[in-house]
Amino acid sequence: MAVLKSAGVEAEEARVKALVATLEGVDIEEAISKSVAMAPAASTAPEQAEAPAEAAEEEAAAEEEEEDKEEESLAGLGALFG
Repeated sequence: MAVLKSAGVEAEEARVKALVATLEGVDIEEAISKSVAMAPAASTAPEQAEAPAEAAEEEAAAEEEEEDKEEESLAGLGALFG
């Protein structure tokens, strides 16, 4: 709580405790590396710009499915900030 207060953030103690309890046993470095790996990379390669529409649609569907899975796994955390 002291860190939040020093940053000028007012937080409900119950929510902070719930967040800490939710993160118990979570490897933060692993979670960050997974989220960075899932972030779409900007590409300027011409051959990717010329990719067929089907491949782009399949890739978008796969990314959406991964995002859905990630959202489901983080759904409990989202309730804390709602």
